[in-house]
Amino acid sequence: MSAAEVREVEVRFPGPDRDLAGTVALPAGDGPFPAAVLVGGSGPLDRDSNHRRLRIDVTRQLAATLAGAGIASLRYDRRGVGGSRLLRDGRVEPARAWREAGLHDNAADAAAALVALAGRPDVDAELLFLVGHSEGAVLVAEVAARTLAAGHGPRPAGVVLLAGAAEPGGAVLRWQAAVLPATLPAPVRAVLRLTRVDVVAKVARNHDRIRRTTTDVARLGGAPINARWFREYLDHDPAADLARIDVPVLALTGSKDLQVDPGQLRRIAELVPGPVETVLAPDVSHLLRHQPGPPSLRAYRKEVREPVAPVVLAALTDWVRRQVGGRRSVPDVLSG
Repeated sequence: MSAAEVREVEVRFPGPDRDLAGTVALPAGDGPFPAAVLVGGSGPLDRDSNHRRLRIDVTRQLAATLAGAGIASLRYDRRGVGGSRLLRDGRVEPARAWREAGLHDNAADAAAALVALAGRPDVDAELLFLVGHSEGAVLVAEVAARTLAAGHGPRPAGVVLLAGAAEPGGAVLRWQAAVLPATLPAPVRAVLRLTRVDVVAKVARNHDRIRRTTTDVARLGGAPINARWFREYLDHDPAADLARIDVPVLALTGSKDLQVDPGQLRRIAELVPGPVETVLAPDVSHLLRHQPGPPSLRAYRKEVREPVAPVVLAALTDWVRRQVGGRRSVPDVLSG
């Protein structure tokens, strides 16, 4: 299926405290289609997973590939970003307003997207999937756990965790602090050794400072941070949510991920009671791109010019097709 055959529809749907703006991508044909909610990573990202300083573009590419495989999708702007800055009373939020949202606010928005997608006549409400990348993986795990436990409302047919974690955010950030120094240029590593900077200890101290804050937004080192989000993220343990997901799960992490320990795949498989498939994507970074050479965050700006790694797109579409498999027939078409 060519990109021209994918139909994209701009939508607004009700969130917990505002309408949210997004895009529904529809395959060619009449439907109703299996469909997925696509949730990107952390920060002020738009529906395509783009930040004004870094065009990550993950969710847009996932949407195009899924549509080529006969799967519809909904992706949306985060609170305070893009079209989701428009409040119900007609006012437009300042661009900095995204900092006021907490982790669980973001999960509530993902849940609202699931409800909105399920209500579309061109979507099969019995074949809904939740697909999250990075923080989005934490959010869709929370939404799936709560929705399945509630026993009413849209029930996800499966969950996809791309670069997802199975431990509290504080542990994830300390792991990052432990592995990143080895990827820095030699002169920087030398300075850290000479000055005896313990990066992990410094990060842990900053976490303690954040936990002592009480406002939505606070300052750390003179810079404003989304303090409520950090407080919730540091101590939220996805393990409890994963242990409640009894529908099929696909967990995929790149072997060169420097933001989430690829070893988390094993822990996810241990926790989820439903059928689990794990994929360790070789030479793939946290941004889901092929990364040659040693793992490096400095490569991000170059690698985002490349498409999402084919191994990621193929694993996702193959898995979703197989879940739909015996229940519906979808076109045997795959486009990037």
